[in-house]
Amino acid sequence: MELKAVTPAVFGSSDPSNRDTYTHFSADLQLITYFQSAPDPERFMSLFTSEEVPSKENNYQRYNAPRWRSPVYDELFAASRTEMDPVKRAALFIRMNELLVQDGAVLPLARRATVNARASTIKGADHTAWDRAFWRLANWYREA
Repeated sequence: MELKAVTPAVFGSSDPSNRDTYTHFSADLQLITYFQSAPDPERFMSLFTSEEVPSKENNYQRYNAPRWRSPVYDELFAASRTEMDPVKRAALFIRMNELLVQDGAVLPLARRATVNARASTIKGADHTAWDRAFWRLANWYREA
């Protein structure tokens, strides 16, 4: 086994000619962090569609670094984009997540810690390290 440390500036670079960028993924295993930046999972889950596989044709400018492909996943994702029933849509995302983990495309090993703060007069904000800082924002209120 060869362990290779690549500087963050190079690893995260968008240089299509540099083989050490994360989108080239020329190793058997690499440590990268994907994170969900919005409460709705659509953008995050789009990262693992076949359309997002980096290649020479798209100058390695896509995000599916593991190059994992699944026609079933792609169909579920397409269905999620038009599903209006929130319960059915959530079930589609749960199934997509199961496919990612079962096929080994994603190995969820760690959750990076984040720091959040709020005024002590803000109530109804049930904070957890496993969710977004503004989770349940609609339930927040200020106590006088």
